[in-house]
Amino acid sequence: MAGAGKRMRPHTLTTPKPLLPVAGKSIVEWLLIDIAKMNPGKLGEIAFVTGHFGQETEIELAQIAKRLNCTSSIHYQQTALGTAHAILCAKPVLKGPVIIAFADTLFKTDFQLDKNADGVIWVKKVEDPRQFGVVKLNKENVITDFVEKPSEFVSDLAIIGIYFFKDGENLCKELEYLIENNIKDKGEYQLTNAMENMKKKGLKLLPGKVDEWLDFGNVEVSLSSHKRYLDFIKNQSLISQDVLLENTTLIQPVSIGAGTKISNSVIGPHISIGKNCHITNSIISNSMIRDNSNLTRVNLENSMIGNHTEVKGVLQSLNLGDYSTAKS
Repeated sequence: MAGAGKRMRPHTLTTPKPLLPVAGKSIVEWLLIDIAKMNPGKLGEIAFVTGHFGQETEIELAQIAKRLNCTSSIHYQQTALGTAHAILCAKPVLKGPVIIAFADTLFKTDFQLDKNADGVIWVKKVEDPRQFGVVKLNKENVITDFVEKPSEFVSDLAIIGIYFFKDGENLCKELEYLIENNIKDKGEYQLTNAMENMKKKGLKLLPGKVDEWLDFGNVEVSLSSHKRYLDFIKNQSLISQDVLLENTTLIQPVSIGAGTKISNSVIGPHISIGKNCHITNSIISNSMIRDNSNLTRVNLENSMIGNHTEVKGVLQSLNLGDYSTAKS
């Protein structure tokens, strides 16, 4: 999670993209909750590979790990040199069984770990594989090839950014080999090259399948992924007990944080509202609103609203960063 998240600005100017909230929890926390279901009770340490996001972010990451009954550590990637380099930044924890995840996507699947495999690489069939690393399979459903962003069609099974390796020490050796020998693909050290070396040495790498793959790459895509994820978790309790509603209709699914007050409004469907917000005389759907925001006489859809904002009389889609004001 060391990237700058430039396509999600202005929201990532103040918050790293994996810590942006979806339905009351950050993207990375929902991801870790799902990963924990792979092997209940067996997660030990969560290692976060980050840029220098500051102490407040590091405290929040430690709290996420604590909520999952795990210890945590922070590791810094100083320069963006590719996925293999990023993972190797966490070298001290690459021991024993390891799960690796890129922290800006969410998934819907029944995660199953095949402990007889040397590794599992989760994939999803995509329409245009040119933007992804892909895998090829043989008749036994074993991975035979890894190709990074193929210019010509070789497979439509895209690697989605979550992996299991039985032997973390061996993974570490393969990553070090790439860097020591300056083996790059498209200018970066790629995890797919390390996995290709593992496969050539006879390791058994299997594909894992996901039902849905939800990206948070930009605002438009994030709103669509937020909508789908709310549908997945709509049976959970997503409204804080101390929310105050007055003459207000909720159209589910809706997530509302603690201390929020809403009056004379229609909220939903597919809304996440943060903590301590005040919303009055408004109609809002398919939007994400962060903490401590005040909205009055608005009619919004397909909008992202940052922390500590004030919006009055706006009747359109809106993309507004923290500490901003929009009035009409």
